[in-house]
Order: sequence, then C-alpha cells, then structure tokens
Amino acid sequence: QVQLVESGGGLVQPGGSLRLSCAASGSIFAIYGMEWYRQAPGKQREWVAFINTGGSTNYANSVKGRFTISRDNAKNSVYLQMNSLKPEDTAVYYCKMNIQFSDYWGQGTQVTVSS
Repeated sequence: QVQLVESGGGLVQPGGSLRLSCAASGSIFAIYGMEWYRQAPGKQREWVAFINTGGSTNYANSVKGRFTISRDNAKNSVYLQMNSLKPEDTAVYYCKMNIQFSDYWGQGTQVTVSS
C-alpha cells in the first residue's frame, strides 16, 4: 500500500511564499515522474509542475519564474517552493507520483493567498 502525504499549505499574503512537501510511504522500489496539480473553487484541476528522475523540470506558464519544483529521492519526497504568490494561486494543491508505473495522488493541501 502506497500513501502520499502533503503538508505546508496555509494562508499567506500576496507576494508571500510557501513551501509544499509531499512524502510517499509504503512498498516503494522506484519513483519516476513527480508532479504538482491544483484545483481552485469551481474550476477543473490543472497541472502546475513536473520533475523527472534526472531532475529536469517543466512548469505551467502561469507559475513559471515564481514556483520551483524539486525532489529528494532518498526521502521519496517532492517539494514546491512558491514565491511571489498571487490571489489567483489560491487552490487545493495535490502531488502526484508515478511509483512502479502506477499513479498515486496526495490528499491535497489548501493554499489561500489573501490580504
């Protein structure tokens, strides 16, 4: 049984920063791609960022230059550093990992950007 647990969400003022974490546990032998998604109220879930096993990254245009995805393979973890946050970044953020060629999702963590 594989589980992903996220942490790091919260309330932050516009222009502020947050760092999200997502750790996988269970019977894990190999983790391939790691990603972050988000879902704002009343909207569809959208892709935010991706990192592969070699550390190559890709970002949605809406977050490019402000967000940084990283991973720690020894800890089976992925992170999302979010800087210069805007009200439109408000959403529930989900991590996704491809573990042994199956996709697993975290439970989501709320990020609210408001003054």
